[in-house]
Amino acid sequence: MTEQQSAYIVASLARLRAGQVQNLVARFGDLTSALAQSANRLTEAGLTEQQAETVVAPDEDAISATAEWLEADGHRLLVLGEDAYPELLARIDDPPPFLYVNGDVDALHLPSLAIVGSRNPTKGGERNAFDFAEHLAGNGFVVVSGLAQGIDTAAHRGAVASGGATVACLGHGIDRVYPAANRELAHGIVAKGALVSEFPLGAPPDRRHFPQRNRLISGLSLGTLVVEAAKRSGSLITARLAGEQGREVFAIPGSIHNAMSRGCHQLIRSGAKLVESADDIVAELGHWISHLRQPEADAETAAAEDLNDEQKDLLNIMGHDPVSIDSLVEGSGLTIDQLSSMLLILELEGRVEKLPGGQYATLHRSNSSERPSNTK
Repeated sequence: MTEQQSAYIVASLARLRAGQVQNLVARFGDLTSALAQSANRLTEAGLTEQQAETVVAPDEDAISATAEWLEADGHRLLVLGEDAYPELLARIDDPPPFLYVNGDVDALHLPSLAIVGSRNPTKGGERNAFDFAEHLAGNGFVVVSGLAQGIDTAAHRGAVASGGATVACLGHGIDRVYPAANRELAHGIVAKGALVSEFPLGAPPDRRHFPQRNRLISGLSLGTLVVEAAKRSGSLITARLAGEQGREVFAIPGSIHNAMSRGCHQLIRSGAKLVESADDIVAELGHWISHLRQPEADAETAAAEDLNDEQKDLLNIMGHDPVSIDSLVEGSGLTIDQLSSMLLILELEGRVEKLPGGQYATLHRSNSSERPSNTK
């Protein structure tokens, strides 16, 4: 299919829903035949007059813009029903009629896991997302997420750091990057994975687009992992969609004092699989991959050797839940000055996180094949 033919299809289908496209194909045999019908035949097939006119006489400017975009290296248009269209996504109830893809189309056909969560996570949540993604991508899974701030960004970065592939599903036109701060990350994603969108070129990041985008994240994936989420969040929508699509749903538990853990706890109560390590997910989905690598050595144990005895004792006293400095004074016997100095050093080394209200929480270093932070 030439760029001009692909561009014509996009412009013709611009006003149609996936179900309408599927009905046209079922009625007329294939997409090419459907697009060759008269406006009257199309309205008889269930389209509105305006939709039928768009199919018969698509917008010329849209055709030109799309054809020009498709001329660039790595730019593809995948039409529902073609062999190149992702098989898992085609199985959902409302697959997009077409997908704009920038990057490696093969990444859309490999075993994938979605990683989603809060746009405003704790540092521990970001670390977990990065570590899980790094471990899973390093073991052959494609990490799918939405390029949003927070957990999405950490997941994409973890996959890129592993040298594996990651796919970002966008809630806007593929010729834009949102948020702008992720422009460099988007280039890194394209290098070994892909950016994907169902929205036309130039479409802004409208808030209505993101719930629609979420079904692509879950639809491309064998399962969805929620790292941190409030009780009402887009991540829970993605998890619900995954369940409705017959895919696995995983959630990382957290502290009962962390509001960002409540969405995960809600999912677990509803039947999501509790995971404490990336290997829990590999155990569930690893049969899809023949080249799984064995977990690496315990990085957390090795990292602990860098601590002195006082620091180790302090981390043991802190445990896994947020704790106030007054409680640490009582539990350790150290003065506030001594504790403040030790906590500052541990915070700079990425082992402790300072939370609102003067509390502190541990940040365990791990390769994510071991239990990550704040999961007990």
